[in-house]
Amino acid sequence: MYSALATLSGRAYASPTDPPDPPLPEVIVHASGWQPKFPFPYSANRNDVTDADITAEREMCQWFTAEYRELVRQIDRFGYNLLEASNDWTVGQIQAQADAVAANIDQSEAFLAPRAQALTRTTDFANDEHFSIYEGEAFYRLWQHLSNVGVGIKARNTSWVNGPSVERVKHWGSQIHRSHVCDSA
Repeated sequence: MYSALATLSGRAYASPTDPPDPPLPEVIVHASGWQPKFPFPYSANRNDVTDADITAEREMCQWFTAEYRELVRQIDRFGYNLLEASNDWTVGQIQAQADAVAANIDQSEAFLAPRAQALTRTTDFANDEHFSIYEGEAFYRLWQHLSNVGVGIKARNTSWVNGPSVERVKHWGSQIHRSHVCDSA
């Protein structure tokens, strides 16, 4: 029993001396059998969904499937390490870790930005925004909050300042995951 526990238990602590994370691979979009979903009430908007919406969401799904979990793992690891260093950016490898995570966020943001901004949005009489394609808002908000996290890291904010945006990234990522919108992307 003890050997099984020893085998299963990995390192479960934060360390400011951890080496920085490696760069994420660049996402190369490819043809796939992915099709958008149209559950109610999005079935009523089906005619408003453009080819640009479909292409943008397909490509964002390919990024999501390939890189989202690893990027969030890197962001969390950096946040825990920064907390372990008492938010002191001069301790150990904190600055190198920050630079690596910020570069990976920048790469993801550069991929997501033109696609998120290409999604069809309408504004109603109450000035509320609506996205024609299912989970378009989730991708748009994920991109916005990921951008906030990157800006916060580059500004050398403390972990607790970045925390709300990190949690919003996870919220929208969870919504995308639970919706199964990216299945077969």
